[in-house]
Amino acid sequence: MHPKNQVLVILFSIIFIGLIGIPFGNPNFIINAIILELSFIILAIIIIKGVGNNKPFYVCIFLALLIIIGNSLVTAHINRMITFSKPLNTIVLIIGGYLLQGLLIYSSILAIKSRKFKNRQSFEQLE
Repeated sequence: MHPKNQVLVILFSIIFIGLIGIPFGNPNFIINAIILELSFIILAIIIIKGVGNNKPFYVCIFLALLIIIGNSLVTAHINRMITFSKPLNTIVLIIGGYLLQGLLIYSSILAIKSRKFKNRQSFEQLE
């Protein structure tokens, strides 16, 4: 599968997991969660349309790192992962907040490398 398509599959997976997790999350942070969901939706649309060359992939990396770091700094998340006090919330947190974010970073890097390699080949053919 092409790295761009991998990024899209992961983004749609993050959106799906987020839609499952938002109703079970803290009501105080529902606006923040919706904004994050919208940012993933917008990124997916931008990547589908091919706007911005590699920039959306860099945004994916930045956003995923921000989410991983943010989740790691919240004591309620750490406590929930250690105790499994709310199993559904914990599973959604681990899958959506760590696993899929790590895959998003990896696949975005592959997409950037793939595009740079493709651009280099087409440049060499012009010479």
